[in-house]
Amino acid sequence: MKLEICHVTKYRYGAPVADSVNELRLAPRTDERQACYQHVLTVEPNVTMMSYEDYFGNRVHAFTAGEPHRELAIASRSTVVTRDSEIKRQTEEAPAASWARVRSDAFADKFAEYLLPSAYVTFQSATSSYAAGLVAGEGGVFDFVKGASARIYGDFEYKPLSTGVQTTADELIGIGAGVCQDFAHLLLAVCRIRGVPARYVSGYHFVGDLQGRNADFEQASHAWVEAYVPGVGWLGFDPTNNGLADWRYVKLAHGRDYQDIVPVKGVYRGTGEQELTVKVDVQLAAGEVEEERVTPG
Repeated sequence: MKLEICHVTKYRYGAPVADSVNELRLAPRTDERQACYQHVLTVEPNVTMMSYEDYFGNRVHAFTAGEPHRELAIASRSTVVTRDSEIKRQTEEAPAASWARVRSDAFADKFAEYLLPSAYVTFQSATSSYAAGLVAGEGGVFDFVKGASARIYGDFEYKPLSTGVQTTADELIGIGAGVCQDFAHLLLAVCRIRGVPARYVSGYHFVGDLQGRNADFEQASHAWVEAYVPGVGWLGFDPTNNGLADWRYVKLAHGRDYQDIVPVKGVYRGTGEQELTVKVDVQLAAGEVEEERVTPG
């Protein structure tokens, strides 16, 4: 399915600011599930842009707005073709072999960065107790992660403004409500505590005419989790919507947690008085027709 995305970020300052240094992770990735056909970045005031790949393979654009300005506007426009992942469950190793693999020293060494705690993916008492309460049963890694995602969906309320950008997985359990970033961090913690490599994913979710708990969510910006399933590879799990990543999901970047993939971040010199507005629009490209699809698994 071809999707068109427009993501506009605007900062307005109470007085002129200067030497604004910024990093953007707004370029959709191209992988086995999606292809970025076009990506255009525009910034006002006019700046010189540089681009590079970070440690995780994400495309980063960086710039400095040196001259005094009272507004910084960043517009990212993309055209991305997505498809449903063909999850071949028969390629997953048998449950006993799958769990033996993730618990091996060689496996842990290979995926160490996605198995350790991080700033927001905490392994404190509340998180550890919650993870211990999730029983793997007789299923393999896929069934465990899918079940953990469903459990988080059922245990926590989706409630905008109930948490902040720096809320940890442990804090979410105490609050009992949060947003997609919080649910993703908790699923990451559960997976890692149980030895399953998992990484945070930022991107967009095409809502269309979907109904449900996110029907009134103004922005299409979204966060979910990719977990590594032996024999299959990295698969996307969305605890906010209790499902798997399909054609509706457009991936921007992945990392250990939100701190690694902040879409727009920077520093500047000047007043602390600022106003931030973000608008995200994800639409089907002209000529595309939305069809009902069933995600396997």
